[in-house]
Amino acid sequence: MDQKVNILIVEDEGIVAMELQESLQNEGFEVTAIVDNGPEAIEVVKDEDIDLVLLDINIKGSWDGIETALQLRKFKNIPFIYVTAYADSNTFERARATMPSAYLIKPFRINDLRKAIELAMFNFSQQQEANQPAKDKLAEKKEPAELEGILHFNNSIFIKQNYKYNKIACADITYLKADGNYTFIQTITKRYIVKYSLQSVIEIFNTDKFIRVHRSYAVNMDHITSFNENAIFINEEEIPMGRNYKDTFMQLFRQL
Repeated sequence: MDQKVNILIVEDEGIVAMELQESLQNEGFEVTAIVDNGPEAIEVVKDEDIDLVLLDINIKGSWDGIETALQLRKFKNIPFIYVTAYADSNTFERARATMPSAYLIKPFRINDLRKAIELAMFNFSQQQEANQPAKDKLAEKKEPAELEGILHFNNSIFIKQNYKYNKIACADITYLKADGNYTFIQTITKRYIVKYSLQSVIEIFNTDKFIRVHRSYAVNMDHITSFNENAIFINEEEIPMGRNYKDTFMQLFRQL
């Protein structure tokens, strides 16, 4: 199932929070929750699939937004953006020490926030890539000009289309199909196309769930319903099995 980017808003001014929610939803994002204090933010991050947090610095409770960011990091490695009316140097230095994705001073334009969110997602994805072994970074070397078009982010990917990133859970992708320099990404409900080679997409995903079974196909092992010597079936979809990939596929299958 295709999803939107899930955002948590931590803001203690109700009207400001509601206006921010409406603006974000108009931009194609999903506001999963709005809370006004740090402990509630922690509970939301524990229970929900949050992709990014927008944090006001002056919030209710004993934790301010900066302390809340530090506590959030203990539960999930997640990007966050400060949105605040505080521009003094002391507050900024405290905030900078927590390594936020951005620091926006109120009032700000929604276009600036949208760009900050996209940049936060891109930088977070790049940090994850940087922490991978060198052998897992081939996609970055092969196609640097197109890298921002598709991001691997925790257990999801984000495909940039129409100036925004669309979230797809990796678990919902059934198979990949090569078409020249492009690759079709088939989900349970929809098909996407990206300007990447099939092997590059597999490497960006960086998971052993997607197995190359043909020079033009890779399948998500979790979605295979049956197979024989010549084909793999995902429900009613028949995917050919290449002769050169058969032995490798059978070896991997026996290890599951």
